[in-house]
Amino acid sequence: MSAHDSSGVEIAPSSMQRLVSIARDAGAEIMRWYGSTEATDKADGSPITAADEAAHASIMKALRSWTPAIPIISEEGDIAPAEERRAWRRFWLVDPLDGTKEFINQNGEFTVNVALIESDEPVLGVVYAPALDRFWFAGRGLGAWRQSADSEAERVYSSRPAPGAALAVVESRSHPSSRLDEFLATVNVGRRVPSGSSIKLCLVADGSADIYPRFGPTMEWDVAAGDCVFRCSGRDEPRHSPLTYNKPDLRNGDFVIGLE
Repeated sequence: MSAHDSSGVEIAPSSMQRLVSIARDAGAEIMRWYGSTEATDKADGSPITAADEAAHASIMKALRSWTPAIPIISEEGDIAPAEERRAWRRFWLVDPLDGTKEFINQNGEFTVNVALIESDEPVLGVVYAPALDRFWFAGRGLGAWRQSADSEAERVYSSRPAPGAALAVVESRSHPSSRLDEFLATVNVGRRVPSGSSIKLCLVADGSADIYPRFGPTMEWDVAAGDCVFRCSGRDEPRHSPLTYNKPDLRNGDFVIGLE
């Protein structure tokens, strides 16, 4: 399959940089509201803030200008029914502000997530933590990258843990789970690294942690961009991910990233 088609996105360094720019602009919108703790509950009980809505508007405008023919799924937008989505070969998957609880708690561990899904796999993605001014981004065949503030981007790598090795386990700061504790009793845990939002996937991708187990509800937009970074972080071949996309309800089951 060609990396370029009529839908207007080439899987190329220039596209990664354009995504980084889009995420940076959305992050700037979020930071305008940083320090405000006002939130309302959505129908599912999760919080939403003015920062979520501002980032959503910024990303939607940018993606529609760049790729008017590619449909978009955003956590804060209207979502097409599964029957319509089945025919999509490519679509954008967006979480304008992942880690709203972290944003409200002002711990810095929240992100902007934008990924391009092609044939139900993430092929281009960016994760931006605006309070940390840190990016992770990747593209199929282009590797995974990390960039902090105004420094040069650096290629990052991950590798499958050696059998029996003591593992650095990154885990959700805001969503503790008894099932996680049960799983960790079955592996050799060297240290546990709490973190928020999709940063957890990126810490596996850049070698800061070995695995990320998640037992509990997540949606596809929570993980797609970070999953893209992880998949592209292998030295010689893509890392294997258990995550799949464009499911009828867009919900993920339990998963462990990094073991394979």
